[in-house]
This record gives sequence, structure tokens and C-alpha cells, in this order.
Amino acid sequence: MCDQSNQAKKVVAPLIAALYDTATSDLPTVFAGVLSADCEIHFTHPFEDLTGPAALYETVYAPLHNAIPALERRDYIVMAGEVTGDVWVGCAGFYTGVFKNAWLDIPPTQHVVQMRFHEFYRVVDNKVVEIQALWDIPALMMQADAWPMAPAIGVEWLVPGPATEDGRVPAPYDEAKSDASTKLVSDMLSGLTEFATGGVQGMQLEKYWHPSFYWYGPAGIGTSCGIEGFRHCHQIPFLNAMPDRIGSGGTGNLFGDGNYVGFTAWPCMHMTVTGDGWMGIAPSDKKITMRSLDFWRCENGLIRENWVLVDLLDVYHQLGVNVFDRMREITLHRR
Repeated sequence: MCDQSNQAKKVVAPLIAALYDTATSDLPTVFAGVLSADCEIHFTHPFEDLTGPAALYETVYAPLHNAIPALERRDYIVMAGEVTGDVWVGCAGFYTGVFKNAWLDIPPTQHVVQMRFHEFYRVVDNKVVEIQALWDIPALMMQADAWPMAPAIGVEWLVPGPATEDGRVPAPYDEAKSDASTKLVSDMLSGLTEFATGGVQGMQLEKYWHPSFYWYGPAGIGTSCGIEGFRHCHQIPFLNAMPDRIGSGGTGNLFGDGNYVGFTAWPCMHMTVTGDGWMGIAPSDKKITMRSLDFWRCENGLIRENWVLVDLLDVYHQLGVNVFDRMREITLHRR
């Protein structure tokens, strides 16, 4: 496992380096060298599914680079692990630069902006053969004063990297620590299923979460601190609106690397929007899926930090709300 994990990070390293210094990098060449020709790419809405390095560059990165010419990628988590024979590399951080030209019709600000990402890469035979990626596009809309939907309950800010500043996990791979971290998060996730019989108290979050843990949600939901803050800002509204939510049915990938744990699935949940709705969305009794890519940092047997990105634009899309059309309407005078 040690060699596979470290080697997979080396495979992805040229892509990370090229996106950190896009001014001097030949991105199409780097993508072609890192990704397999038929790489399966699952991307955040509105990009959806793509195939191969050329499609990733032309559809996603070239337009973004045109909008932010001095684009830089900053990774604060780079970890890897094996799940049932598959080796995954998980990366979290943000893209940044001066937003000079419109992107996805989001009006440029002419100021520095940041957009979080969670990206997972499946590596086979020294090539990336699958990518699952979420970008926090709503955060960019908010920085452009162009977010047309409900405000977040939690705090909107530049989400920090790990407090311990060790998220780019170095070699050697610590199997015992990685297994312990994975078990802690797995047990916590199993506890979440007790909501149906015991409510939020039945989940026993205090067994798994540090009293001052931080939950870093996406723009539209926001950040919270502690169990009370988490329940108020996210968990209770989420469960009230979608009490029938179920997980990926064992199809997801949960893996550890030292004190860090990553989870990827596409999608990761199925649910029905009921009750009073969610995030200002009227209840529709419509069944939807949800994409969420997550990272946890464990400390002394408890979860201390949790980075979560949810594809909110895809949720709105499934419920028949075109966020981009609404954004275009409220920014028409600026365009």
C-alpha cells in the first residue's frame, strides 16, 4: 500500500504543479501526460461528464484560464489510499487570481477571487483513469455579487486549510494511523444512520467529533463550529427537508492517509425534498441525487475538521431551478 499510495501522488503531481503556475505551463501537454486517453471525468454542474484530457482542457480549464489569466491552484490537502484494489488521490484547495473576464456569464470583478475545489483521481498503471471533481462555483457568484439564491445559514469566508498545516501528507504511508482514521470516520458515518430511530441525538456525534470541530460547508450552506453550530447551520435543516436520505449503498470510496480521510462517490446520496424544503427551495416531493466530496482530519481519536463540497447547482437543476438563468437576469445591467 505504501508504494501504491506514494506512486499515485507522484502521478498526479505534474498536474498540480502545472495548475499552480499556469503562466509557464503547457496545460494540454501536461493533461495528456497525466490522464489516460479515455479518462472518465465526472465534473460539477454545468460541466457534467467528459472523456479524455482534451475535453477537460477545452471545456473547463481553457475558459477559466481566459477569465482568470494568472490562474493559480493552491492545494492544502493531498492524500491517497487504496479502496478494494483502486488507488485514489484526493486533493482539496482553491483556485485563485484576478477575475478579469466573464466565466459562465458570471460578471468579472477585476479583483482577486477564490473558488474551492475537491478533486479525486483514480490511478491505474501510472495514469489517471477517472476524475470526480466539485468546484464551488456559487462562491464565485457571491464574490461577484451575483448569487441569486437564498443566503447561507453558516458563515461565508475563505475556508482555511488544516490547522496543523500537514494536509499534503508526505511519505511514508502510515498504515496503522490511516486505518484508525478511516475506522473513526466510518463509525461516525454509520452513526448518522441512527437519525431515523433516535433523531439527531441518536447519532451520538459527541463520540466522534471534537467539541470545537469545524465543518467547512460549500457556499450556500457555510461554515459552522461545534456540534450545536453544525446542527443549527446544516444538519437539522438538511434532515428536516430530506429525512429519507440514504447513502451510496456501498459504492463510495472511503480511504485514509495518516490523520486524513477522503470520501468520493458519484452520486453519494439519494433523497426526497419534503417538509418545508431546503435552502429556500420549496418542497416538491421530488426524488433527487446529491454529489458530495468530503475530507476529514482526525486528532487524538476525534474528528477535528471536515471539508465538504456539495454540488448545489446540480441540486437546483434537478429541482427545475436554473441558477444561471436567474443570475443572468439579476446581472443583465452589468453585462
